[in-house]
Amino acid sequence: QGTRDHPPAQTALRDRLLSAVVSCFKRHGAAAIDTPVLELRETLMGKYGEDTKLIYELQDQGGELLALRYDLTVPFARYLAMNKVTNMKRYHVAKVYRRDNPATTRGRYREFYQCDFDIAGQFDPMIPDAECLKIVHEILSDLQLGDFLIKVNDRRILNGVFAVCGVPESKFIPACSTVDKLDKVPWEEVRSEMVGEKGLSPEAADRIGEYVQLHGGLDLIERLLQDPKLSQNKLAKEGLGDMKLLFEYLTLFGITGKISFDLSLARGLDYYTGVIFEAVLLQQENEHVEEPVSVGSVAGGGRYDGLVGMFDPKGRKVPCVGVSIGIERIFSILEQRLEASGKKLRTTETQVLVATPQKHLLPARLKLISELWDAGIKAEMLYKKDPKLLKQLQYCEDTGIPLAAIVGEQELADGVVKLRDVATRAEVRM
Repeated sequence: QGTRDHPPAQTALRDRLLSAVVSCFKRHGAAAIDTPVLELRETLMGKYGEDTKLIYELQDQGGELLALRYDLTVPFARYLAMNKVTNMKRYHVAKVYRRDNPATTRGRYREFYQCDFDIAGQFDPMIPDAECLKIVHEILSDLQLGDFLIKVNDRRILNGVFAVCGVPESKFIPACSTVDKLDKVPWEEVRSEMVGEKGLSPEAADRIGEYVQLHGGLDLIERLLQDPKLSQNKLAKEGLGDMKLLFEYLTLFGITGKISFDLSLARGLDYYTGVIFEAVLLQQENEHVEEPVSVGSVAGGGRYDGLVGMFDPKGRKVPCVGVSIGIERIFSILEQRLEASGKKLRTTETQVLVATPQKHLLPARLKLISELWDAGIKAEMLYKKDPKLLKQLQYCEDTGIPLAAIVGEQELADGVVKLRDVATRAEVRM
């Protein structure tokens, strides 16, 4: 349940999608790494907030309690600490595992791909963070998924809001994961969860409500910097100062039109320490489907300056910021679009089919196809001794092979090959 096989057409589509994402990561100078699917159970525990219950634990098979990786960020932090790496720009594309209730229609699975890009190292504030947002903007624009919005917030601003609203520090993280539901449920429900389940006072919840329903741009940042309560809070002031700087850099990148500073954005994971962001697709304009595809968030990330230190025996910190592209959700949209369009996707890259029009010419086909393969040309032939020419050309049409190289008795005698363009039926002798 919650896993799936990918037939050739889906795999071809996914490969095309992944290569678009990876080429963007490479354009920004990232190197690829890989880590094991298995991690020690203790490496993963306590890093994901309420979602820790979704970790796939493996039974002890020889002295070690293991688990399947839940994301690519925690393994990356462990990698940096173990190898004493203090500076790295990396990308990682791999499968992760979550013991979730699969909602396969919305692209939620128990086994799925993540595509991560991270910048680790001590740099001047907000320059790497701005680049991560630029990457999200580039990828979503490049894939032409329709209109999108990138919401940005900062954990320090959120914690500052909780502090000035009278929330005790021990309840920051639970309050955070409740606020994170605001994009899915109305404020009334979030408020009642805060008061009922998380034990906040109704007054504190109402005060939080005044802040977390705000969103805007530089003007809102300026307004909050003047806010008598928030400007007194050290954390919030730092966060707002950095947010202002971030928006200045995003203006230089020319992408603020798609960015919203949104105080309801919380991202439920425990390890974020500064800027957090999430990209959402706005309703899908799709004439062929009655129901718009609700896919929600298609990318997310943020700054996690404390995570590497958790794995370092001496507690040495490496500041990090990163982004994860929700490839499965994007994939399910593109898949539905392809189905609706009725177009066929080529599943192979064959350039030419080697064909013969008469009987007893298998040796000629085998010799020619071997020469083509040795020259690096993608070629196929039918596995029959004497196939009919029509059948061979039909195979080209069915699989999208653009050219047929035909060798008959006449061509052999003249020492040439007849090259046929399958679509136009034009032929040349070479």
